[in-house]
Amino acid sequence: MPSLPLRAEDEPEVRAALREADAPVLLMVLVQLTGETRWLDEFAEAVRPGAAPDAAAIARLHDLLVNVLRLPAAKPRALTPAMFNRMMTVCVGQEVPPEYVPMIMEDLGFEVAPSLAVVEHLAERLGDFRILIIGVGAAGLCAAMQLSKAGIPFDVVEKNPDVGGTWFENRYPGAGVDAPNHLYSFSFEQNHSWTRFFVRQPELLAYFRDCARRYGLYERIEFNTEVVSASYAPADAMWTVWTRGKDGQLRERRVNAVISAVGQLNRPAIPAIPGLDQFQGTAVHTATWHDGVEVEGKRVAMIGTGASGMQVAPTIAPQVARLTIFQRSPNWIRMRPRYHEQVSAGKQWVLSTLPFYATWYRFQLFWANSDALHHALQKEPGWTDTRTISPANAVLREQWEVHMRESAGDDAELLAKTMPDYPPFGKRPLLDNNWFDMLRRPNVALVTDGVERIEGDAVVTRSGERHPADVIVFATGFQASRMLYPMEIRGRHGRTLRDLWGDENPRAHLGITVPGFPNFFLLYGPNTNLGHGGSVIFHLEIQVRYVLGCLELLASSGSRAMECREDVYDAYNERVDAAHNAMVWTHAGVNNWYKNRVGRVTTNSPWRIVDYWTMARAPQEGDFLFDKRPVAALPD
Repeated sequence: MPSLPLRAEDEPEVRAALREADAPVLLMVLVQLTGETRWLDEFAEAVRPGAAPDAAAIARLHDLLVNVLRLPAAKPRALTPAMFNRMMTVCVGQEVPPEYVPMIMEDLGFEVAPSLAVVEHLAERLGDFRILIIGVGAAGLCAAMQLSKAGIPFDVVEKNPDVGGTWFENRYPGAGVDAPNHLYSFSFEQNHSWTRFFVRQPELLAYFRDCARRYGLYERIEFNTEVVSASYAPADAMWTVWTRGKDGQLRERRVNAVISAVGQLNRPAIPAIPGLDQFQGTAVHTATWHDGVEVEGKRVAMIGTGASGMQVAPTIAPQVARLTIFQRSPNWIRMRPRYHEQVSAGKQWVLSTLPFYATWYRFQLFWANSDALHHALQKEPGWTDTRTISPANAVLREQWEVHMRESAGDDAELLAKTMPDYPPFGKRPLLDNNWFDMLRRPNVALVTDGVERIEGDAVVTRSGERHPADVIVFATGFQASRMLYPMEIRGRHGRTLRDLWGDENPRAHLGITVPGFPNFFLLYGPNTNLGHGGSVIFHLEIQVRYVLGCLELLASSGSRAMECREDVYDAYNERVDAAHNAMVWTHAGVNNWYKNRVGRVTTNSPWRIVDYWTMARAPQEGDFLFDKRPVAALPD
């Protein structure tokens, strides 16, 4: 594809690429390249998302851009917050509150986060300070890359033989993202060569591997190594971490701080079904799929119909002799534009070559996939319709019902089995992976009768019906509330996290710090999963910046250690629980993996992303207790 400045012979090819681009994003490019805000007034209606396209106006927009692209690149005009806010509003076709301006300017690279602005000399101010990162999925990579840029010494241990975490382990057929990958990626390491708008697992894993190589992380990671325990010694303000390598040998490590990047979704949950140990065929959880699993020509029973089931079942259905799907409760199934679409060469060109296009396209994705729906997940006081929780939620239900009714066609029995009786977002909604087309295949059956037991060659339901099976696939999710299991993390008072949390009731201030556990930081910790939309990687970047801010506080205060105050921790978690009580996830009769066995939501954040960004933008010194003993006063 052509490079810039644009040559006359390349103009037809560039114009073809512009026709494949999103017009609102092209308008943002024109404004930034020219510094002329008058274009916003001229083209706002012509490019408004959802409106009928104005072909003549868009052709003029293309002409203006081509003229600009012929010229040598000029220094773009600096954006004021007011100008930026106006551009955001025109880009998405609806009013964007000014409170989003600082967050989006940082994410898109127009401003530098305070915690990142101070890292240049942070390493030398910290002195002899070493960090251990546990896990190198998206969270661990994010932390390692930012620490590497800051020059802060760190080591990484990873239980798997490669980077990627969830995206290394989950390699079942059809595995892929359900958030647009131009958003589900690091803001500071954008990839403009994605082949799809929603990529499959191998391509996303390749991206993470490329990030690790670019930052020289492979040389700093000890693979096939699992953390057994970590304990904090107040006497010298150090953590002792015991790890077990591939050879089974234990190794002791001494570090100043620990960053747990193991997240929430790393230990598969397999239901305790009587007779499972008697099954004579292959039984596999989607998260432990391996090359030895053969389904072609087999009778396959899939237990569970969540996110992994939505991906694996339609992928294997054409290959198997029989696919029997056991559904405990139905899911909301949404249509998502571009879910199955390839990224064209023209679109890749505008993303990689056209200045600011990828930047504004990322914002467009953020707005469409994040906080815009948060209000529809909040309960309306006095609302009586048990199938919804508010007028906004009722509108969502109506829209989603239309898609599911159209997808089920005239099959009333199928619709009755698949239509949820709970409000939208009560459970994680799924993106339609041709689910209904698959269910209508002659070799596929959807069973809503509960599973009673498993026999040597069959799954038996409560009605006594036997469903012969050669392979059982568990699409049953993870032990999300048992965070950091099975590691033993022992804090300053000799108590473990399990003592504090119990088996499945994790809590943390902002999901990151816990009182009594100095210099111990959690990424993708309690109440940081995004249940209303957005990108968990975006959320991780917020958390990593907060950790860097904590390291800055340590350096500026001359302290060896810091820990969250207990009253701050308690007050924050009280606010979290109160906010969840007003959210759809705690609606009566709704069961989901967000809650523990006593009904407390432990995984999800109740906040809008902008709320969490504001709370976690920089750590407040008054929220912490500091160990300010000089280094010389500490024992060797």
